[in-house]
Amino acid sequence: MKKWIPNALTLLNLFLGCCALMALFTQDYLLAIGFIAGGLVADFLDGAVARLLQVHSPLGKELDSFADMVTFGVVPGLILYILIAEGFSGGGFSGQLQWSALPAFVLSAFSGLRLAKFNLDTRQSQTFLGLPTPSATIFVVGLLLIWHFNSFELSNFVGQPILLYGVTLVLSYLLVCEIPMFSFKLKALGWKGNEVRFSFLGISILLVPLLREAAVSAIILIYLLINISLHLRGRKVN
Repeated sequence: MKKWIPNALTLLNLFLGCCALMALFTQDYLLAIGFIAGGLVADFLDGAVARLLQVHSPLGKELDSFADMVTFGVVPGLILYILIAEGFSGGGFSGQLQWSALPAFVLSAFSGLRLAKFNLDTRQSQTFLGLPTPSATIFVVGLLLIWHFNSFELSNFVGQPILLYGVTLVLSYLLVCEIPMFSFKLKALGWKGNEVRFSFLGISILLVPLLREAAVSAIILIYLLINISLHLRGRKVN
């Protein structure tokens, strides 16, 4: 029975992703973000519990990708779709199809490609190659928060379709690129070997009271800059 505990958490992730989609359709954006946050927690816990209980199965691996495709593939694509549609119409998200906003789902397509590659790539056991789909989703959620709360009066800026097209393309590339990116799978709890992780965590905590809602996207941007800098310098976080 214990091998089904991680699978139950994975299914919870999938369930919450579906709930997030419905909340987005009804324009209850804060509730949608809550569902996404729950999906992130469930996604983190299913792997952690599987390692703790030492239960791994091909079913769990495949199920995890299916769940992630919804919560961290379709959901961020829909968020970008809504923001682009809002940028063009200025009248809010409606039930009518906005053709100009459909390119947002390029991110969803590349999320599916990344998840398929991840399942086959044996090099990504401790670190990632390319941006993980949850990180891309967090960045997009951050844009939604800035737009919704008009953080630092940036709502009009982040709602510009040309910017959002660019974000879609850049995130899509980062999902499948070969840039190594550190994970939070700690081999030990000490400072040695975890300097980059703990420093990033400390910066992230400091940014929250300073930038409020805008901190969400900023944290992922810093994560990217750290990893790109380490890659260019030929350094690697194990």
